[in-house]
Amino acid sequence: MLHSVPWENLAADATTISVRNTNTIISIILKTAAAIAAASLISGTTLAANNSRIEQGKYLLHAGGCISCHTTEDEEALPLSGGRPIDSPFGTFYSPNITPDIETGIGSWSDDDFAAALRDGINPDGEAYYPAFPYTSFTGLSRSDVLAIKAYLFSLKPVYKKNHEHDLPLIVSSRLAAGIWRKLYFKNKRFREDPGKSAAWNRGAYLVRHLGHCGECHTPRGRLGNLKRNHELAGNPDFGDEASTPNITPDTEDGIGYWSQSDIEYFLDIGMFPDGDFAGGAMVDVIEDNTSRLTREDRLAIASYLKSLPLR
Repeated sequence: MLHSVPWENLAADATTISVRNTNTIISIILKTAAAIAAASLISGTTLAANNSRIEQGKYLLHAGGCISCHTTEDEEALPLSGGRPIDSPFGTFYSPNITPDIETGIGSWSDDDFAAALRDGINPDGEAYYPAFPYTSFTGLSRSDVLAIKAYLFSLKPVYKKNHEHDLPLIVSSRLAAGIWRKLYFKNKRFREDPGKSAAWNRGAYLVRHLGHCGECHTPRGRLGNLKRNHELAGNPDFGDEASTPNITPDTEDGIGYWSQSDIEYFLDIGMFPDGDFAGGAMVDVIEDNTSRLTREDRLAIASYLKSLPLR
């Protein structure tokens, strides 16, 4: 027997179902919106982190003097595309293209390739670099700083420019000679802070010894181009096409013993000596592309470290 159902009950049930469906739809919309908002937040955070890392890499690249060596002096030169001659007693080296071009630059390099080049002096083919590339100093860099530099380089526009062959005498023109030199004189060692020194001193040591690689120019070298570590930063009387590089230890005769920390910081900022004269030669590019781009705090850290060195 069929029972009649009051119309008002059917209407009530329909209303209940409608409300439930509406609530379900609203719940789905809210959950979807929350998921999109969370994804956007994560994406935004990741983008901000990547941008921060790239900016850090840009700062470190300037601190490392990369532009000065990897850009020619031509007015139309493209930054970091290589080809700059580096004169030495062993011939003329030419800096490579370090833009992210796949064919002529470093665009195909992995993180490990880049770290091995800077800190170990080994190219992606497993061959040793010539010590004209200051991996002997860069070996002290942290992996975090190395990869920040890579992040910045890979954010740049690739430049297609083939590398210039080095102009070297036959006896040193092979990578075998570079490998032998590396085995004789290279020490693969990361920088470690000295707990007995101040934070400024340690920062200055990191910048001078490693990232800024000041000793590569300001330390005399042996007959085979090895740095004379017991005369670190005492000046190099035979520096390529320059007459010499000066002693930057606290020696009062031919060093910077009479300079205050403020004198050093000011020189690194604008290139002016305490007597009012200005720097010339290769140091002009170093100041323009490197030390003037540092924070005042980092320049003072360099000064703190230099003033603490023993006389040479």
